[in-house]
Amino acid sequence: MAATSTDGGPAAVFERERPYLLSVAYRLTSSWADAEDAVARAWPGWAAAAGGDGEPIEVPRAWLTRVVSRQALSHLRSAAVRRERYVGPWLPEPLVTAAQPAAGGPAGAAAPAAPPDPLDVVVRDESVRLAFLVVLDTLTPEQRVAFVLHDVLELPFREVAEVLGCEEAAARQHASRARRRVHDADPAPRVPRGEAAALLDRLAAALATGDAAEVAGLLAPDVVVVADGGGVVSAARRVVSGVDAVSRYVVGVTSGRFGDLVVEPVLVNGDLGWHVRYAPGGPREPWESVLTVAVRDGRIAAFYNVAAPDKLAPAGALPESRPAS
Repeated sequence: MAATSTDGGPAAVFERERPYLLSVAYRLTSSWADAEDAVARAWPGWAAAAGGDGEPIEVPRAWLTRVVSRQALSHLRSAAVRRERYVGPWLPEPLVTAAQPAAGGPAGAAAPAAPPDPLDVVVRDESVRLAFLVVLDTLTPEQRVAFVLHDVLELPFREVAEVLGCEEAAARQHASRARRRVHDADPAPRVPRGEAAALLDRLAAALATGDAAEVAGLLAPDVVVVADGGGVVSAARRVVSGVDAVSRYVVGVTSGRFGDLVVEPVLVNGDLGWHVRYAPGGPREPWESVLTVAVRDGRIAAFYNVAAPDKLAPAGALPESRPAS
């Protein structure tokens, strides 16, 4: 008999839990590709354990979460080595969805029920915003796993310790240190979409005319620009900070070419942003980036611009490829 709960066979249970497992793995790795890999690697063990004749797995989600988290921890440890050689600032792999729902069918027609896109499930949560993930990326792998599993997902420290392979007291210490780092960093919270849209509209108008003073008026005193080109696409090699430096930088990089760009509103990890590319048929080489902002007290506190091509491909940079639900 199947060694799982009564909610279905191993494959059905795994597919039902897959969106949640992807959300766990993405929070842990900041990479949709790594999240998909971690979830895929959990399947053979699950199929063997849940499809055998052993004791039933009473809580499949808990069992799968532990396995996926161990896979994500392995990814984190190897990624820490890779990031030491990374060119320029490193940003999470953005999750891009359309800013507006896809058009429906004829008026009054009932839309057919469809399972939620895992991507849409993930981006609804505050803990996957780029501003939050950027802070998580400053933690050690052990701190990040302990914090996400306990503080975000509310797993007991007993299970966190099992994932980390340490004593429960050590797991608590990892989470405590992470909690302090997150508290001190104080990532800007999500703001209503209308507020972000108004700021981005004003920013676009200022960039179209090259008005650095107008741009400066939209910025928080401690504003930063984090641009990730991955060493492949031209981008600032260091974080740009301060109103004067940031206003000069964002005007400078768009000066004389803003009219050549196609700027489309998208959601980036659930926050309003832009998908930017050169106009088709233009004189320049194909290029694109995804940008979003963090807002605090009505002003832009951070720009996050991802142009590294390998980070745009896995989750789909084109908004039409990922319609919002």
